[in-house]
Amino acid sequence: MLDWSSPKYIDLPNLRMAYWEAGERSHRPSIILCHGFPEIAYSWRHIIPALAQAGFHVIAPDQRGYGFTGPALNDRGEQEDVALYDMAHLCEDLENLAIALDINQAIYAGHDWGGIVIWQLPFLRPDKVAGLIGVNTPFIPRMSMDPIQAFRGALGEDMYIVAFQDYGVAEAKLEEDIHRSLRCFYRKEGLSGTPEGPWVAFELLNILNMDEKDWPGEVLLSDQDLEVYAKAFERNGFRGPVNWYRNFTRNWEKSANFKQSINLPSLMICAENDAVLPPSMADGMTKYVFDLEKHIIADCGHWTQTEKPEDLSKIMIDWLTRRFV
Repeated sequence: MLDWSSPKYIDLPNLRMAYWEAGERSHRPSIILCHGFPEIAYSWRHIIPALAQAGFHVIAPDQRGYGFTGPALNDRGEQEDVALYDMAHLCEDLENLAIALDINQAIYAGHDWGGIVIWQLPFLRPDKVAGLIGVNTPFIPRMSMDPIQAFRGALGEDMYIVAFQDYGVAEAKLEEDIHRSLRCFYRKEGLSGTPEGPWVAFELLNILNMDEKDWPGEVLLSDQDLEVYAKAFERNGFRGPVNWYRNFTRNWEKSANFKQSINLPSLMICAENDAVLPPSMADGMTKYVFDLEKHIIADCGHWTQTEKPEDLSKIMIDWLTRRFV
């Protein structure tokens, strides 16, 4: 059983990365699990034992800005350091992790923001990639316009990704009461059904100003799990994680020359009730991802690893066993 209070550490360029490891190395590629926002490696707590028991070597890091890893070592805590959290740095971290652990090639699985990152590895750091697994997050081809402009035009200034662009604002709000902020995020059915008011446009900062009793759904995490997440964000705050969002425009600008095609064994696992990343977003993936298998987990919202861990593990293990003999 993993001790989630005591990670292993490895020194990467400008980052001391914390990670957890399970299972024995074999002829099959190792699996690196990449969390999203506001997650940590602990979000894979139910998946890691299942993969290890099925015979796979598994690694789950706290990524740049998160948990025991914390901010980049050259991050001075200033607005100018936002670029230290762009896609190039995030992908480089994953490649450097594999190199440091003497992993020739890995299968990268990513949920939420972790999914955005892993789908960019074939363009930025392809040498260490054996396969890709998107959990909720599909491959999204490069937009024809700046994504922040697109989000603003579609959902307005208060949509959380747009609101996160104002340096210092979102992190201050989220850190006012970390437990409450996490209860807002981690809700079962909170973002499914028929949302009303600020929920329609994902106006997170406005939602945090509402009475908690008016939030839809129910808290997904147990008190014990909530405390693990809360301690992680008390350790380093939300500035580093929110900085990932502040690089949407930068990432878009720097990806202008990327050929939008992926020819690697790929698995896409959607969640039926995910309002943020609905299954329909994966409908056009086969135009860009040529070796793709897709599945939908029924009666599941955005937090798939917590809501339906057995279903998720089963799909992953089945695909991994068939594709990496």
